[in-house]
Amino acid sequence: MFLRIAAACAVGVAVCFNPCALAQQLEETVVTATRNSAAISEIDVPVMVISREEIERSLASDVGEILAQHAGLEVARNGGPGQTASLFMRGTNSNHAIVMIDGVRINPGTLGGAAIQNMTPESIERIEVVEGPRSALYGTDAIGGVINIFTRAGAQNGLSASVAEGRYASHSVNADGATALGDRGNVGFSFGRNDSDGFPAIVGNRDDRGYRNTTVNLSGRFAASDALDLKARVWRASGNTQYSDFFATPIDEDFTNAAYSLQADWHSDRARTGHLALSRADDDIQQNQSPDYLKTRRYALDAQTDLQYGHQNLTLGALLTRENARALSFGLPYDVDTRVDMGFVQDRIKLGTSNLLLALGYTDHQTFGHQMTWNAEFGHAFSHATRVSVAAGTAFHAPDATDRFGFGGNPQLRPEFSKQVEASIHQAVGKRQELWATVFDNKIDDLINFVVTDPQTFDGHNDNVDRARIRGLQIGYGVRSEHWHLRIEASFNDPRNQITGERLLRRAQNTWALATDWHSGRLELGLDALRSGVRYDFGFPSAVAMAPYTLLNLSARYNIGAHWSVQARLDNATDERYQLVNGYNTPRRSLLIGARCRFN
Repeated sequence: MFLRIAAACAVGVAVCFNPCALAQQLEETVVTATRNSAAISEIDVPVMVISREEIERSLASDVGEILAQHAGLEVARNGGPGQTASLFMRGTNSNHAIVMIDGVRINPGTLGGAAIQNMTPESIERIEVVEGPRSALYGTDAIGGVINIFTRAGAQNGLSASVAEGRYASHSVNADGATALGDRGNVGFSFGRNDSDGFPAIVGNRDDRGYRNTTVNLSGRFAASDALDLKARVWRASGNTQYSDFFATPIDEDFTNAAYSLQADWHSDRARTGHLALSRADDDIQQNQSPDYLKTRRYALDAQTDLQYGHQNLTLGALLTRENARALSFGLPYDVDTRVDMGFVQDRIKLGTSNLLLALGYTDHQTFGHQMTWNAEFGHAFSHATRVSVAAGTAFHAPDATDRFGFGGNPQLRPEFSKQVEASIHQAVGKRQELWATVFDNKIDDLINFVVTDPQTFDGHNDNVDRARIRGLQIGYGVRSEHWHLRIEASFNDPRNQITGERLLRRAQNTWALATDWHSGRLELGLDALRSGVRYDFGFPSAVAMAPYTLLNLSARYNIGAHWSVQARLDNATDERYQLVNGYNTPRRSLLIGARCRFN
């Protein structure tokens, strides 16, 4: 279990605007950025949508692999399939990004970020990524941004199934389907089983560390009237992960991650809508070679109303959560209940070719008291092709239960607090090309760190002792033609500890990503490339540099008639040897072959 605690001490980088979102996609609507439906062209902060098409083409084993293919979204992984994966957005810590499943927050209350390594892509319909401060709408942790993962169950009527086999004895079996219930409802499901024998997690070790994951996703929708929609959703992933402790001893743990929700959406007319959701999120880890465990159960009540007056859209809402976090690690048990009550107001105003957004959030947190956060965003279209925007906001991260009561625990910890400013430009070039760029400056105060009081015994305590400043530039280019798509992104960052002047660990100062695919008739070909610069990581007696690396992935799909297709993916085609975490292995060249059928 202490390996999982060490893995949570990671930090990272940033992402770009909506990649490859050309003319027809610019008017696609998203809900995560503003908590209600809005066209991407009306949102003045970086937003990215990962479609089902991209998810299927990736043949990825988990969500972390998909996100890592975008410059600025860095993932550090302690070994192979199923090993702890930490996501870093805009240079912030791995617990500075909210991850949601169908709008249900799944970040654990114990430590670290959400378990993205346990989220299988076959259960996912699309992913929305919003960068920058969003605590005014979502509360704690939204310093780096928010990721909302929409599940597949009920997304499309009919049945589909897929199988895949690859290196390290990796294989998966998946199925999903949905059907209408008369004129007023539908039900859907998805099921997936992923298995892998894996490879040795730690450099120099010979013990393969495997992974088993069974994911079930259910949904139901019923239109009780023309004005009222009722929805229910279940997402649950459970299985076993084998890993190695600090002494290379082979151990394993059982995990369960789940999100359950009941939702009611009401609209009397286009000008007045309401939303009410009751949800539960579970995050459980039980180590099998010791009594150590981590368990989070969180209930949430989310209420919101939207009122539209002419060119003005006013949102009022409240989010009430009750969380229980329990753990036993390093021989230190705790059982903590936390109450968090939050209210927010947001006003979106359209002024001709300009947009203005103002948001204010008030959080009453049982841990430390209250916190006010805000967002202000303004965008102006100088022409049909050119749009410029500026934004500023604040966000915070409340100390988790392990910070307060685990090893080195300090119940008097204050929240980490962020102030950010940014500016963006988006330029369309004709009907098929676009350019985008964002610069940002993020200052984070009262960062929590472990302070050693006795170097011989490593005794110490957590305290708000650090400050960081992260400045960055993100640029991108996209082109889309009838048979060919191309996306190029780059992220340049200067993430610094303002106390020591050192670069923050586990993040590159520059990352590049390229994705292109070509299709003609029944054949589709794809290429993905990722370049990451030098990163520093924990070492003894001082930080160590991890060499830059370049990954090249190739993919192909052939459609056999209307219902069947076969596909293959060659990951790390050049057999690059690299590290994401100091002392841990990464996959070598790997071939994955799969087949899919779909009946509508």
